[in-house]
Amino acid sequence: MLAMALDTEGRVVMNGRLDASQAAAAQAFLDARSGTVVLDCAALDYLSSAGLGVLLKTHKRLAAAGGQLRLVRVGPPLNELFVLSGFDHILQIDAGA
Repeated sequence: MLAMALDTEGRVVMNGRLDASQAAAAQAFLDARSGTVVLDCAALDYLSSAGLGVLLKTHKRLAAAGGQLRLVRVGPPLNELFVLSGFDHILQIDAGA
């Protein structure tokens, strides 16, 4: 299960698993955002290839409109996934913010 909500600073907080069963709902939530979108990934437990697709599609859409997708508080397991998949060269990822 995946829960997504805006925190008091306007960041998108992701909690749970972003997999194929949650990809459409996550995409719809992110499609409603514009400009610079900050995803707080501290409570994101799992990210499948479908979840990577959601992030890539969102990144491309925002970049085309002059915005950006920024991932913050990315834990070591997810960071390793981003490195192994090459997404660390595509997305702005900050493990400490």
